[in-house]
Amino acid sequence: MSAPPDNRERITRMDAVLRDAFAPDSLRVEDESHLHVGHAGARSGRGHFRVHIVSAAFRGQAPLARHRAVYAALGTMMETDIHALAIHARTPDEAAERGD
Repeated sequence: MSAPPDNRERITRMDAVLRDAFAPDSLRVEDESHLHVGHAGARSGRGHFRVHIVSAAFRGQAPLARHRAVYAALGTMMETDIHALAIHARTPDEAAERGD
């Protein structure tokens, strides 16, 4: 399912920011806003997204630290564009083990 026009721009910005911050081996940003229609957070106009990111930058970091790093990289987008964000952050070795 394609993203609404306003979220396509958000996804493009999120992709650029995360690529710049983590130089990922792979990155996928998915718009899940359509799953939350009617949800109180959806009324704000901000989106619901899922990020799958594989980067060597996560080596030695616990999952919580990885999530905090992604939130920090997205910065003000977390306040202005993103209502909810699911994060799957793995190292290249972890991704290979899981077959991602």
